Amino acid sequence: MFKHFVLSAICLLFIVSSQAQKVGYINTQELVALMPEVKEANSQLEVMKTQFSKRGQDMLQVLQQKYQTFQQKQANGELSPVEAEKQGQELKAEEQTLVNFEQESQQKLVAKSEELLQPMQDKVNNAIKLVAQENGFAYILDMSQGSILYADPTTDISTMVKAKLGITTTNPK
Repeated sequence: MFKHFVLSAICLLFIVSSQAQKVGYINTQELVALMPEVKEANSQLEVMKTQFSKRGQDMLQVLQQKYQTFQQKQANGELSPVEAEKQGQELKAEEQTLVNFEQESQQKLVAKSEELLQPMQDKVNNAIKLVAQENGFAYILDMSQGSILYADPTTDISTMVKAKLGITTTNPK
């Protein structure tokens, strides 16, 4: 009986392993870059980045002017040690405010980028899932993650996913 069980298990394992599972690949970063929505998202992010940059430059310019005035007053002996200490602390506080603004600006840009790109990523993931299901793929690998050393070009599902998303590309020659 044990031999029969082992023989059945080996046969079952052989049958399961002999059924090749279909694997495809795609470069999601390349695909997302082709989506029309990306241009609008990048435009919004660029506007936001420019606004933050302008405000940061204005803050820096004001701070530099205050430092120059402070140094001139010190050099001319117009400040008592107590006043100099007080103004120095105020300048350091403004400097920290500028640093905080820069950090918060970067965080806001990252958050906005994620907010704008997430719907596109979801759209791509849904299209990949549909193409995989419709074409019997067991696995879809993402080439943009850099983990594939070789891929048969016939298993590239980019064209099918582009079609599913309504993306048309022309071959520049």
